[in-house]
Amino acid sequence: MKLKVDSETGRLMKVLVHRPGEEIEHLTPDYLTRLLFDDIPFLKGAQREHDAFVKAMTDHGTKVVYLRDLMAETLDIDESIKDSFIRDFINESGPEAISYRNELFAFFKSFASTKELVDYSMAGITDHEFVPAEKHFLVKLTQSKARFILDPIPNLYFTRDPIAVIGSGVSLNRMYSETRSRETIYGRYILKHHPDFGPEIPLYYNTDLPFYIEGGDVLNLSSKVIAVGLSQRTSPEAVELLASNIFASGSPIERILAFDIPNLRAFMHLDTVFTQADMEKFIIHPAILSSLRVYCLERSAHGSVKARFVSGSLAKILESSLGLDEVKLIRCGGDNNFVASEREQWNDASNALCISPGTVIVYDRNNITNETLVQNGLRIIEIPSSELSRGRGGPRCMSMPLYRA
Repeated sequence: MKLKVDSETGRLMKVLVHRPGEEIEHLTPDYLTRLLFDDIPFLKGAQREHDAFVKAMTDHGTKVVYLRDLMAETLDIDESIKDSFIRDFINESGPEAISYRNELFAFFKSFASTKELVDYSMAGITDHEFVPAEKHFLVKLTQSKARFILDPIPNLYFTRDPIAVIGSGVSLNRMYSETRSRETIYGRYILKHHPDFGPEIPLYYNTDLPFYIEGGDVLNLSSKVIAVGLSQRTSPEAVELLASNIFASGSPIERILAFDIPNLRAFMHLDTVFTQADMEKFIIHPAILSSLRVYCLERSAHGSVKARFVSGSLAKILESSLGLDEVKLIRCGGDNNFVASEREQWNDASNALCISPGTVIVYDRNNITNETLVQNGLRIIEIPSSELSRGRGGPRCMSMPLYRA
């Protein structure tokens, strides 16, 4: 089993997740904005909720693999891989880390357990935990409290964003925010070195490319059609490059629908306002319908990429693109309930994870949307969400499917 994700609705067979760890405990009020959080989750509560999320998937027959475990297994393959990872990680961690490059390298090499090394890379390191050789004398005199030499990576539990599996290939994403840029390094090493994957997997995008793209904007609507959001965190230039690389690879994908959505934090990715729950059923935040513009990217006769604006209602565009007789758009917050749709979209009611046709995992707090889904013939599996939702991401955000039936 390598990689195969050519739909949003096929039975979920294998998925990558990250259980929130000490990186959440390193969130402080001073760092919230920089680290893209609006509040500080209670770690034990977030872990209990995440465990319930994993149980919902395993009870349905899904094999769940953890980012921490795969990364440790990868680094244990060969000492040279571990050394290379440590150097890359330090070099991608900003000027404070680079100024302690040699000391940090020795610090990471001192761990008896590779999992402990991985944990520290994710959790971050303050200058109170790590006492390097004497340097930065002025900094020590002027710094009144602890500072991070290595920032924590608290967004890691949203495994959807750093990598995106597209068919049998991968987009290794260049993240919009500098604070999330190191997340992709884990996927890069796992995909290249872990025996479950390997270098023969097609790579449709990588972090060397200059434009931003994140996995929450990529939806595999069918084996021949994907949708990509033009959002706060994905640029049209990135979508052009992604399309060019996919078409040049011989992939069966024939069409990419680019959804131009408002550039707002509340709508940071396409999957915060639009997800697929069954082949012909989609959950949508109604606030985007009036301004949404859809473009179609296809191969030209000469092998390059051509793009065009697609007119008509979203339902008609989806019906035509996917060859469906009828599409149903199920509104977040129910019909004609502006207050509920705004509130529940903010709490990721539109961000459902489909684990088999017509069965979706949702946050329990979005009761109006959840009732609406049931009324439209969907089976819902509710998970607790008081702490996980503080990170502004739902069940789809917290999962990276690796294989769908």
